[in-house]
Amino acid sequence: MRLFCFHHAGGGASGYRTWQRALGPHTAVRPVLLPGRERRSGESRFDDLEPLLADLDAQLDEHLTEPFAFFGHSMGALLAYRLACRRRDRGATLPAALIVSGCTAPHLPSSLPPVEALDHAALIRLLADLGGLPAPILEVPVLLTDALPVIRDDLRVCASHRYDSAPPLPCPIHVFGGATDPLVDDLELAAWREHTTAHSEVRILPGDHFFLFDRPDDLFDHLRPLLRGCVATRNVR
Repeated sequence: MRLFCFHHAGGGASGYRTWQRALGPHTAVRPVLLPGRERRSGESRFDDLEPLLADLDAQLDEHLTEPFAFFGHSMGALLAYRLACRRRDRGATLPAALIVSGCTAPHLPSSLPPVEALDHAALIRLLADLGGLPAPILEVPVLLTDALPVIRDDLRVCASHRYDSAPPLPCPIHVFGGATDPLVDDLELAAWREHTTAHSEVRILPGDHFFLFDRPDDLFDHLRPLLRGCVATRNVR
């Protein structure tokens, strides 16, 4: 099972660097690195969702052969869902499962404040409160200066999402959230069930918005059997 992982706003592929060893040899972890960060830092970034989805669809298409699944956290969950919808609409292969984390269901209003209303100090406070800025970045001004424009563009991507009453997906949607996440509550997570005609379930794990990085083993304990089950279902078919 190839697991394509989409990172949160301001994140990167390095957030998934421990996942391959943790999930074992039956899963091939494929972090999806968005333009303008880490080894792609020289590229222009996107600040609008639709062109970003078109870029992702074109780049990933040849790699999305069965069996595969999508995992996305926060902004990454929105990207994974919208990419699956885009593939459904053009008749392309869909993931065996959509696994979303720390994200309000796509038909509900975003819980993030408008990024244009946040000056640098307010944005830093928001990210620090959520745990989205590691201490080393907060303590080094040059790193913070580099990180904030990337985060702003990613938040603009999230704000550009418009729900268009898309029909539900045929693949199951597995939803994870942190018990003390200040951005997303249980009802907003449970509302993902409206976006699939297959199975959907919500698992609440200890931690806040970034529970998957603070307490990754809790998530891995659920992902390993979930992904094995996806492979077994595909093999039966």
